[in-house]
Amino acid sequence: MDAEDFKQVRDAVRELVREQVVPREEEIEESDRIPDDLRAQAAAMGLFGYALPEDYGGLGVNMTEDVQLAFEFGYTTPAFRSLFGTNNGIAGQVIAKFGNEAQKKAYLPRLAAGEMIGSFALTEAEAGSDPAGLRTSAVRDGDSWVINGAKRYITNAPLADVFMVFARTDPEERGGRGISSFVVDKSAPGVTVGPHDKKMGQSGAWTSEVYFDDVHVPADALIGEEGRGYSKALTVLSRGRLHIAAMCVGMAQRVLDESVAYAASAKQGGAPIGRFQLVQALIADMHAEWLAGRSMVLAVAERYDSGEDTSIGPSSAKLFCSEMVGRAVDRAVQVHGGMGYLRTTPVERFYRDARLFRLYEGTSEVQRVIIGSGLLREAGMSRG
Repeated sequence: MDAEDFKQVRDAVRELVREQVVPREEEIEESDRIPDDLRAQAAAMGLFGYALPEDYGGLGVNMTEDVQLAFEFGYTTPAFRSLFGTNNGIAGQVIAKFGNEAQKKAYLPRLAAGEMIGSFALTEAEAGSDPAGLRTSAVRDGDSWVINGAKRYITNAPLADVFMVFARTDPEERGGRGISSFVVDKSAPGVTVGPHDKKMGQSGAWTSEVYFDDVHVPADALIGEEGRGYSKALTVLSRGRLHIAAMCVGMAQRVLDESVAYAASAKQGGAPIGRFQLVQALIADMHAEWLAGRSMVLAVAERYDSGEDTSIGPSSAKLFCSEMVGRAVDRAVQVHGGMGYLRTTPVERFYRDARLFRLYEGTSEVQRVIIGSGLLREAGMSRG
């Protein structure tokens, strides 16, 4: 995709988000779902496969282009992006990067077209950021595998048609070793999806538990090399972290815009509250941190595309921007005063939505460990 083609895509996404999705945010919040017509529009625009390879029906954007689209997606309810986010990100990328040709042909075109939704099934009750607690197992049975276990907080699970399942294939190994990845159809006997979770925020973005009870999958369901599944998870999560950082930048822009508009029009003592310097200070801090986050994401994306940094930079961007948007939404509520505490005000909704960004795809604490340990390894410090 050349620069002009991408600009047209980005502008079309911006128009869809601001003209079609933003006016329906309250509807999405109240119904806890994305309307079918918005899903159809997203599919027609190619949004279910914008980051998947062009050879398989996607748009094939690079990371620099990906984050620019995420700036636009972040401007509205996160549930909209979540609908197609796993297809482009942590689920679809497992097949795109590590699947064999048969797996790519079988799944990527349908994922890219929005005919199928993929889900990334890694997290468990005792295995969040640390793979050592992963209990789901996959045992050989002739020419097939038998999977048993349970996954938790799985995004899009209630909507999914196919799962990228991470299971321990070598019980003698510990940590991330001995974990393999499999593609498992939702229709396979023994797959059960629980009811979608009731969350603090991000209504319309569904997560749930997924259970695997003696699920038989063929040998060709194995993605890539046996025992190397966790390294695949880390690879796609790193890309996902940079995407989430860009989403945070988009949300920060939205609440800044909401705050500026409110401060310019709401009156106290007959004058706009924006004339008060302490209100101006809140807005100034929001803008400065938004600008820093945006610049950081674009710089890290460029280094990701060049191969110069595909781990530490994305973690730093995710850490800074997820914390930054938390401060932005807090300041936005403060600018709005009592109005900012009412459920009918967008900044109240974003206040709840933003909290999840510091948790998923690796908590802020985990990002600090990745950054610190990575820099020390680069300096020559031994792992022991």
